[in-house]
This record gives sequence, C-alpha cells and structure tokens, in this order.
Amino acid sequence: MDKFATLEPVKLYASATSTGARLLSRGPAPKPAGSPLVGLLPTDLHLLVLSYLPIPDIPAYGRCARATAALCRDESIWEQRWKALCVDQHALTSVLDDLDAKSKGQAAASRAAAPPTIPVDDDFGDFASVDVLSPPPAEMGDFVGAFDGLSISPKTPGMPFVDASFRTRFMRAHRLLKPLTQILSSPPHAVLNSLSDFVAQTPREEAKTLRLLSLYLSAFVQPIREWQTMAASLRAAMDRFDANLLAAFDLADGKSNESGMRDAASSSWEIWDRRGDWEMGKVWAEKREIFYVQEKWNPLDNFTKGDNLEFDAMDEFMKAVIGAVTEHGSRAVRVFPPAADVLISFADRVATEVVGEYITSLLTRAREISNDIYLRAAAATFKEAWKMVDAILEAAKANPDYSLTQTKAEDVVLGIICAFLLRFVLTRPLHRYQMFEVNMDEYLDEEVESVKQSLDVVCRGWDRQHAERLASSAPSNTARFLGSHNPAQVKRNLLASFTDVLLLPVTIVPRTVNAVGGAIITGGTAAAQGIAMLNPQRWAGNASAMGNGYSKKLEGDGEMLFDNADLDDDETLVEKEKPQLDLDQAEDVPPASATSISTSKSATITPLTASSGVNQMDLLLSLDVALELIHADREGLKRVETFAGYPGHYGHRVRDTIEEVFILLLQALGERHVSKGFGAATEQMMAYKPAEHEETTSVAPLLQFFELVHIGDTIQSMVQVYFDKELAPHIDRTDFLNAVVREKKRFENALDESVAGGLNAGTEVLMNQVEHIIITLTKPREYYPPEDAAMELGPTKGCTEAIKCLEMHCKLLKGSTSREVLEVFHQEVGIRLIGILQKHIKRQIISLNGGFQVIADLNAYYAFISSLKVPTIAADFSHLKMLGHVYVVEDAKDLAQIVRDVTRYGGAYRPEDIYEFIQRRSDWKKIEKTVDKTMYNLSFKEDCIIC
Repeated sequence: MDKFATLEPVKLYASATSTGARLLSRGPAPKPAGSPLVGLLPTDLHLLVLSYLPIPDIPAYGRCARATAALCRDESIWEQRWKALCVDQHALTSVLDDLDAKSKGQAAASRAAAPPTIPVDDDFGDFASVDVLSPPPAEMGDFVGAFDGLSISPKTPGMPFVDASFRTRFMRAHRLLKPLTQILSSPPHAVLNSLSDFVAQTPREEAKTLRLLSLYLSAFVQPIREWQTMAASLRAAMDRFDANLLAAFDLADGKSNESGMRDAASSSWEIWDRRGDWEMGKVWAEKREIFYVQEKWNPLDNFTKGDNLEFDAMDEFMKAVIGAVTEHGSRAVRVFPPAADVLISFADRVATEVVGEYITSLLTRAREISNDIYLRAAAATFKEAWKMVDAILEAAKANPDYSLTQTKAEDVVLGIICAFLLRFVLTRPLHRYQMFEVNMDEYLDEEVESVKQSLDVVCRGWDRQHAERLASSAPSNTARFLGSHNPAQVKRNLLASFTDVLLLPVTIVPRTVNAVGGAIITGGTAAAQGIAMLNPQRWAGNASAMGNGYSKKLEGDGEMLFDNADLDDDETLVEKEKPQLDLDQAEDVPPASATSISTSKSATITPLTASSGVNQMDLLLSLDVALELIHADREGLKRVETFAGYPGHYGHRVRDTIEEVFILLLQALGERHVSKGFGAATEQMMAYKPAEHEETTSVAPLLQFFELVHIGDTIQSMVQVYFDKELAPHIDRTDFLNAVVREKKRFENALDESVAGGLNAGTEVLMNQVEHIIITLTKPREYYPPEDAAMELGPTKGCTEAIKCLEMHCKLLKGSTSREVLEVFHQEVGIRLIGILQKHIKRQIISLNGGFQVIADLNAYYAFISSLKVPTIAADFSHLKMLGHVYVVEDAKDLAQIVRDVTRYGGAYRPEDIYEFIQRRSDWKKIEKTVDKTMYNLSFKEDCIIC
C-alpha cells in the first residue's frame, strides 16, 4: 500500500465569492470568427449591397457611419463598375482621352473669356479659388463628383502615395461621360449632331463613343437615376447611326470600294450590342447571288435513266458553290472585323440553305430507289460537301490577321451538312445535333448490314457457280499457276497488279467513264472489272499477240495488265528444271526462258479436265471471288472512311465500324470460301485410288491441291496487301489485343491448318501412288534375273518412275508454302518412302546379280532424298543403302558377321531386322544353317534334342 500516492482534491468552480462577482468578471463577449461586423451585418454583406446600388445612392449609404463611408471607398466596388465599362477589353481608352482633352480645352476657353475678378478678404475665407464657371452637380449628393478636387496625402511622411487605380479610373470616366447624358433628351438625329461636338469627326471614333456611352448607361453601372430612359434614347440614336453606316456600306459595296466597306463595317461592329445577329453581316450575306440561283441545279440530274448514280451534276454544283465561298468569303475576311466571323456565318448559311437543300432532294430520291443507292449517295454527298472545308480555309488566307482553325471550318460541314445527309433514317423529328448523333448510329449499322449482304451475295453466287460446274460434263481447260515456268514470279506480278488496282481511288463519287492512267474506270463497277482480270484463269490469248506481259480483254480491247519483263534471269535458270503443265491456251513466256521450254518437254503433264474422272479441286478456290469480296468490302470501308474525321465519340464509333467491316471480310473469306474449299479438296484426295487410274507419273488430286495451295497463298498475300494499304492507318498493328489483328491471325492460322491437313492427306495419296508405281512397274524377276542375262547397273523402271513422280510433286510445292511446311512435307515423304521400300524388298526374291540391281535402286532413292536437303532423312536412307550389301556377299560366314555388326547401320537396324532382309536371298536355304551357327553359335546336331 505504500506504493500508491493519495489523490489530491480538484477545484471544480472558480474561487469567486458570488454569482454577481463571476458575471462582473467575465468582460465583453468574444467576437465571432470571420468577416468583421458593421452594425449587425458582416462587411461582405455590406459590399454585396453596395455592388447593386446605383451611383447616386452610394453617398447616402456612406453617410450612415464612418465604417460605411470606408466601405464606400472599397476597391472591389469600383473594380466591378470599371470592368463593366469594358474600356480595356474593347480598347476604348482613346475615347476617354479625347473627351478629357476636349473638356480641358473648353474649360480653358471659358476661363479666358471670363471677366477679371477683384480679390477681397472677408471673414469667410478666400473665395477667389472657386471656379464659378464650373457647372453645379446635376443631382443632390453626387458622391463621385464630390471627389474631383480632393487630394489625399499619405499619413506616414516619406511613404509614396499609391493611386487607387480602379476608383480613380471610374471617377475620371464618370466625370467625362456624365455631361454627354444631357444631350440624350434630344431626338435621335439631334443626338448624333450634338455628339459630333464632343468626339472626333470619324465614324469609327463616333461609334466607339456611342459604344462606351451604352456601356456606361447599363444596369451594371447605373450612373444616374434616369439611366434607363437615357439608354433607350441612346439605343435609338445608335440604330439611326447603324442605318447610316449600312447605307454607306451598300454604296461602297456597289462600287467595290473595300476601304469604304471596311470603315463602315468596323464602325457598325463597334456599336453592335452583341445580341442576336449582326445586321450588317447578315444583310451582306443575304445579297449574295448564290442564294437565289438554286433553280439552275437539279439534284435529280445525278441519277441516270437506269437509276444509277452519276455525280457530274453535283460536281458542277459544288464547283459553283466553292467558287462563291472562295470569292465572297475572301472579301468578307478582308472587309469585316475578324471577330465578326462573317466568313463562317456565310459558309454556314450556304451549307444549310444551298448545299443542304440540294442534298436533301438527292438523298430523298436515293432512299426511294434502294438502300444501296442511298448508302453510296450518302458517302458521295458527304465527300462532295467536304470540299467546302478547303474553300473556307483558302478564303481565310485573304487576311493574315484572321485566324481560322481546321476544326472550325470542318464544323460547318459536320454540324450542318451531316444532319441533312443522314436524317432520313428516322421518321420522328429531333433536335438537329441529337438527330445527327442517332442517325450516325443508324447509318453505320446500315453500312455494316450492307457489307454483310454484299459479301453473302458473292459467296452464294460462287457456291451456285461451282455447283453448276460440277453438274456440267463440259471439259474446262484453264490456265494455272503451275502452268507457268515461274509461279513465284507470276504471284509477285499478280500482287503488284493487285496493289495498283487497290491504290485506285474507290468511286465514292460516281461519275461517267473516264480514262485514268491507262485504266478504265466505269463508276462503281470499274474496279471489279479490273480486279476480275487478275485471275490466272482469265489469262488467255496468243503469246505473240499479248507481247511480253499478261493482258486483260475488256470489250475486245486488250490492255497490258502488268509487265513481265522484270523477270530475273537467275530465277529463269533455276526454273529450267521445273516441270510444266501443257495447256491448250498459250502461256506468256519471257524470251530468256525459251530454252527452258524445249528442255522440259519430257516432263510434261496433260491438262486436267472434267472428263478425266477427277473433280477439279483447283476450282474450289477462286481469286475472282476473293477479289470481289475485297472490292465489296473496300467499297463499304471507303464510304465509312469518309466520316473518319468526325470528332469525339462518333469518331471512335466510325473507327470501330471500319474494323468491323474488315473483320466481316476475313470471316466471309475464311469460313465460307478458303476453309470450305480446302475441306472439300481434302475429302476428294482421301477418296482417290491410284489403281483406278492409268496415269502413273502424277497424282491428279495432289497436283490440283498444289494449285489450290498457290491460290490460297495468293489470297493470303492479297489480304495482307489490303490490310497494309487500307487498315493499317486506322489501327495499331502492334496491339495484339486489337480485334482486327486477332481476327487476321485467326484467318492465317485457319489457312495454315487447312493447308497442313490437305498436305497430310496429299502425302498419303502420293505415297499410295508411289507404292502403286513400284508394285506395278517392278517385274516378277527384276531382282532375280537369269544367270545368262546381261547385267544393267542402272535403276529399274519402277524406281525411275517413282522418283520422277516424287520429284515432280516436291518441286511443284516450292514457292507455294513456307519453308517449314515444305521441310515437314519432305520429311514425311522420306519416312513413308523408307517403309514402302522395306516392304517392297521383303516381297522380293533376290539373287547375287539381283543384289546389284537393289543397290542401284537404293542409290537412286538416296540421291533423290539428298536433293531434298533434309539431313535426318538423308541419314536414314544412307543406312538403307548400306543394307543392300547383304545381297551381294557370297560367303555365308562373312554375311553373318555383317549381320551381327550393329554399328554398320548406325543403330538404325537391329540384327533381327537384318536377319529378316537376308531371308529374301535366293540362296537362303543353302546358307541358313551356316549363318545361324555363326550368328548364334548354334548347331542342330549337338545342341538340339528332340523329345
């Protein structure tokens, strides 16, 4: 308990002896935090009241108390009223300076004309200093005028005086402007005459004075009690002055006197009260001829008799509109003040009343014809109307002081014209801008649906055409990639031509037939006609007639589509060994490759026809269809692209639609054409049976599939070119999460999978054909010739034909697929060929002389496999080649040692495997016991017991 200290008592109350003493000891109550009080109100509230008081009532407020008098001198009150005069904002200081100079001049003249005075001393002080000629205050208690002769000295000696700028400025302006209010009681014409005595004689200075006086007699200043009456009188005088200026402006406009127009316009702009439209700019615009000659242009002239679009009429119309905007807009920029923005007002009115009405009638008719015509007309009219932006910017350059942004010029078209372009989608009336936004969504949705329908029509047309071709028994001899001596160069030329066609401008604005750079453009179908001729199946005609290049035939007139003169000599020499397809139609052959034709005649293949009993798989894909799909997609994309410059949310919406349109192309081309075609080709190859066909050198389905691979690779290259030229500017190509990038990757993966699946089936068919060749062309005693037969140390016919078949198909695949896929194909061919040869050898009876024939065949197979340059397969065939030596060893014991030597074949064959091969020797029954005894140390006499 000793550790705890006792608690001390605490005083709960003060030690005052009584309640009265406590009350007396409290003192005054503390002041509330915040603004100090003047009376019962804070100073902030007093200043707020003073800001709304008229000038004549401020002295009465200041006489209430010294504190209120101090508040009347607060700088914030006079700052608000000074800024209401807008002297600094509108450069009206010169008006005050002129009034001040005239006031001082009049006062000096009055003093000079006054009679002399006698100085008298009296009890009331010296009155000689009083200016008896100064007019008395017009009102009792002019608080501002009472400070005219007041000077303030600093309380602290030596401290410089800092002028209260806003209060002093307003006092000066009030002193100079208040005498002018006395003349406002006169009629408007008398007011202007009287006002000329106070200001300079130029209309610009007079306009500035009227402007300053109107700001002075405003609700924000309230300088006198009758300010409202005076303001109404002043407004009437200003209207009369503005009417005089308008008459002077019209007179100068009639004489093309831009200097006089500029003076009148600047003076009228000074006195405008900034409410409503500026009368002078509006009247000038109304007198332009462009608004009264609209009957010269008929919007329906843009439609042909067949209800197609030809925008030659709108070209002429827009040429006149642009000429008017450039001519009159340039004059407006030179004449009117830049702040008036008469150019934009004039252009906006032209867009609304002239271009807008023209487009309204045009789109109404287009909507009645069809939705497709409407979509094309909408994009075309927007493209034509967009020319006004360049005309507005060109007109703005007439005045270097006039600053006009690109966005402001575009708003004239985006905010006005687009409402006319797209308002037909809705039937209910909406606010202009709200209507435009809703219509933009509707338009983009219709554009997407239109592209879907166009792609669907192309795909269904191809399905119908393909079905008719299959049902027809007529032969079809068509040129192919494989028929060319250099398919890779043909594809490069084709892609170059496709790029040229792709770079041709899409006919957003359809016009009549014109020749452009040797290409024929016929409205919306010109690109389709030019594109369709790129298909190798359309290349026809005599080589000598075509010259050194491929040609297209449009209505009998052949034009060079692309030149083939750039074919490299090195590539031509490499392609000498490439087999070709003999075609009934002449192929274009460069002169440098003429020798390759004669040297490759031995490897010719007859063209595949429908009568050969095999469906033509190379017709399952069509470059025409791919190009038509790209063209249909590009038409819609280009129409949407005309709106790509729209700002804000709908600009992003337009870009999303551009991406969606390209994705539709990839889906239609991939799912409904490419994958479908390769799937059908794979099924046909799986059903192919070599025994049912007499042809042994080639595998018809595989040849056609190789052509299909060339077409598929060309389609993928065309999609890549289209993506690079049209889509790349709108998306980030490195963004792997972008919908377009992901869909394009999916399309490429689907094509690779289709090619890989087809090659797998094709490899199976090819090796079945090779096995069929080997079996059918190998004679019964090919490897067991008679003893007296002459020995030929060359490969057999079956071996030669099998190698020829393999070599031709492997070379045909080059250039149509990637190096990786080609290597896998070669590797698969080598693996399956080893299996075929092993089975083939095990089916034969081989003598010693026949063993040399086996070695000759195996050497030939090894040479072919080595040419494929696949090291792993070459090693396996090297071991297989060594296997042929077991058929030429005569001594049984040596043969047994060879069989037991596992290192001889690199571990590829076990002794048990070699044992199976040597059993096919013709003398096997003679050497069997010796081989077994040598290999396994077995003797049937000593080691075997029969129970």
